[in-house]
Amino acid sequence: MRPAWTTGAAALRARMMNPVQVEAPVPEAEMPPYMELFLAHLRMLIGVPFDYLVPDSRFLPDESIRFFYLDRSWTDRLLDGAISVGKIGTREQAHHQAHSPAVNQQLDVSERIVRILQRRLQDFPTAKAGVDNQTPADIITGFILRSAAVSGWPHMDVRAFNTIIQPGLNVTDIPPSQTLPLLRLERLSPSILIALFQGVPTLVWCEEPHHSVPFGISETPSGSISIPARDGTGTIVNSSITIPVPLRKNPRRVVAVAELQRRIVQKETPPLTPPQKWPAQTGAAGFAVAVLNPPWRQRFQGAGGDLLHSGTGRFNFTKAIAQTVEQPQLKLAVNKLVTP
Repeated sequence: MRPAWTTGAAALRARMMNPVQVEAPVPEAEMPPYMELFLAHLRMLIGVPFDYLVPDSRFLPDESIRFFYLDRSWTDRLLDGAISVGKIGTREQAHHQAHSPAVNQQLDVSERIVRILQRRLQDFPTAKAGVDNQTPADIITGFILRSAAVSGWPHMDVRAFNTIIQPGLNVTDIPPSQTLPLLRLERLSPSILIALFQGVPTLVWCEEPHHSVPFGISETPSGSISIPARDGTGTIVNSSITIPVPLRKNPRRVVAVAELQRRIVQKETPPLTPPQKWPAQTGAAGFAVAVLNPPWRQRFQGAGGDLLHSGTGRFNFTKAIAQTVEQPQLKLAVNKLVTP
């Protein structure tokens, strides 16, 4: 039998002494898209069991909402646990420690497009190309809502702002700089909703879905009023096409809804530029309800405690937690909560 040209010990020694093992003359390969997406979803707590988010149902009773900060130290350890599947020895462990900052930096960009991918608005390369990869990750906040309103309105709209918005102001009149990006909005069960925002909100809106079609009435200096021509989504078809609003014959300036509905239907007959389909009309009563029934809105503002995090979103625990939990009143309250 011919002897082997090398031994296992010699091959291992030659491999470990190879400069490629240390210097890496070629650039490191990026994470594959499927792995990057999986880790970005974990950052948004997608796939995390609900028992880890709310360990006891008494922390989230019926008709309640809980606002929170997302501790990035906790999510970093969550990612470490997911990546640890491929760690067999000290070499993989050292590789992960060396490249962990680069992985986190890459996920700082990917976490912002998770909702875009969930809604299937764009594919992964297009969505990632449209995100500023130079901006560091911001603080993530959110809330968990348990209410019959979640099951009653499965498509509830949620918006967060970094300033106080006056009641009655339309969303279209709010500058985009005052609106916080919505990173996740998902129902965890028929009555539980979770939302995550990029930044710290000053005001949060929970709104009934906007199914009505409001028509804004414009008035000229001479006193004549009209509405613009809109399509079924409420978008103005052509700013030059207006519909005069008829009024009843009384001094109270009450809109003649039946006549206005007839005029709107008549506007569908001539060709428009571009041609659009007008919303279906079911009569004056249905039209009046659609115009006068604004969506319900619940505001949350002016509450919150001390900020216990640094600029990166990772908690720094500057308070004496051990002394706080030993307070008699707090200790008694916790014992009552955890005791069956």
